[in-house]
Amino acid sequence: MEKVLTLFDSAIIFATKAHSGMTRKGTNVPYIVHPIEAAAIVSAMTDDEEVIAAAVLHDVLEDTAATEDDLLARFGRRITELVIGESEDKRRNFPAALTWKIRKQETITFLETEADTDAKMLALADKLSNLRAIHRDVCIIGDAVWERFNVKDKSMHGWMYRSIARALRELKEHPTWQEYNHLVEVVFGDVSL
Repeated sequence: MEKVLTLFDSAIIFATKAHSGMTRKGTNVPYIVHPIEAAAIVSAMTDDEEVIAAAVLHDVLEDTAATEDDLLARFGRRITELVIGESEDKRRNFPAALTWKIRKQETITFLETEADTDAKMLALADKLSNLRAIHRDVCIIGDAVWERFNVKDKSMHGWMYRSIARALRELKEHPTWQEYNHLVEVVFGDVSL
């Protein structure tokens, strides 16, 4: 009897192949660690298998050769739409540093005006995973961490992470949002949200 893969297993296999050979910015950490951590964070907020699978897949459209059609064929409309909502338009014809603020503002606006709770949980998991990594690295190498990013101005990252915290305030009773908000304060300084 052939074992049937769960949705989560299928998402991990797809994302692992799509992100093959990629590492986290400025590290040797395999990239797949980030989407798996995002899925673990989402699973602390919901047991919805499609939202958890979307967390595993959240960067495949933005950062790999995978297409919307690939996701639709394998994972269906809801997961594909969640991944699309979490994907930035990278504007690859322009230097990333030039489009950074526009891309981040589009994400913030989406979270403030269009995103449903599932999309907000997905965004929170993605950004919390990123912020955990930044916090770990700040503790080790200090402000040199900002040199690995397209935009090297710490205050700009602070603006983005604080704005996302505000956009996700409907989740503020959840320990995940509270951890995120705490890390924003630790990394960027205490500014009440």
